[in-house]
Amino acid sequence: MAKISGSEIRPGYVIEHDGGLWVAVKTNTVKPGKGGAYNQVELKNLINGTKLNERFRSAETVEQIRLEMKDFSFLYEQGDALVFMDTESYEQLELNKDFVGERAAFLQDGMMVTVQLYEERPIGISLPDQVTLTITEADPVVKGQTAASSYKPAVLENGVRVLVPPFISAGERIVVDTNEITYVRRAE
Repeated sequence: MAKISGSEIRPGYVIEHDGGLWVAVKTNTVKPGKGGAYNQVELKNLINGTKLNERFRSAETVEQIRLEMKDFSFLYEQGDALVFMDTESYEQLELNKDFVGERAAFLQDGMMVTVQLYEERPIGISLPDQVTLTITEADPVVKGQTAASSYKPAVLENGVRVLVPPFISAGERIVVDTNEITYVRRAE
């Protein structure tokens, strides 16, 4: 672990603060007219998700934590657990569906994900930014609607609802953003 000064904290850095693990979400260097400059940092707790705004002066030091990033392959769903396999050691890792959140619906057999580990304990997971899925249901186009403003609801093969342009119909394959859960484009 490396000690860094409070003014060196940047978004994405993971630090140890008040006995917990925090990720810097936003940083802003403030230079008041009176007194020394400081770094205003918005922190998010990696364990329970609480947020905190903290001021760090350049004289203060904090521990920067290095997270281990490992690639895992999604195997299957078992009750409330999602089972992944380490691509190097072939060891299996079980994560609760709540840990992955609503994006768990986008997991597909063999999908590669990156798990962030701290002292061999998973604290975060990244899915691919985009996945290709088939539309199972789509409302018909209403005559007279303009294409510019009218997106219609559709249901994907995994049961997730998204808004799609009127020219998309059931049975078509589309690319979906897994972070925003939105339509990106038609799949080739």
